[in-house]
Amino acid sequence: METANKTRITVETTVNAPIQKVWDYWIKPEHITKWNAASDDWHTPWAENDLRVGGKFRARMEAKDGSFGFDFEGTYDDVQENKYLEYTIADGRKVQVDFSSQGNSTKVTETFEAENTNSIEMQRGGWQAIMDNFKKYAESK
Repeated sequence: METANKTRITVETTVNAPIQKVWDYWIKPEHITKWNAASDDWHTPWAENDLRVGGKFRARMEAKDGSFGFDFEGTYDDVQENKYLEYTIADGRKVQVDFSSQGNSTKVTETFEAENTNSIEMQRGGWQAIMDNFKKYAESK
C-alpha cells in the first residue's frame, strides 16, 4: 500500500496523571467504554482489546439515539508498554500513539492517516474531541 501521498493528522494532550495510569486507561476495555466518544450524544457500549503484535481491537461506537453506529477496529503492528502503539485500522490506514512521561503528567500524541470522505479539519476535530474526553476521564479518576 502506498503511504507517501497520505495526509497525516496529529492530535495530542497532556494528562495530569502518571504514565502507567494513562496507559491502563487507554488500553483497558473497561476504561475505553467510558471515554471513547467525540461528543455527549455518542458512546462506546463495548470494547475488546488483544494488546500484542498481531492482536486485534474493536470498539463499538454508536449514537446514543441508535441512529448510527460502527465498529472501530484494527490490528496492532507494534506494542511497547507505556511508550508506543502502532496499529492498522480495518480500512488500511495507519495510526501511531506515543506516550511520554513528564513526571506526574503524560503527553499522549496520536498521528493517523486521513481518510478521503471528511475534511481534514473535521477529522482532526473528531479525533481531538476523543482525546479531550480521554484526558477528562483519566484526570477525574
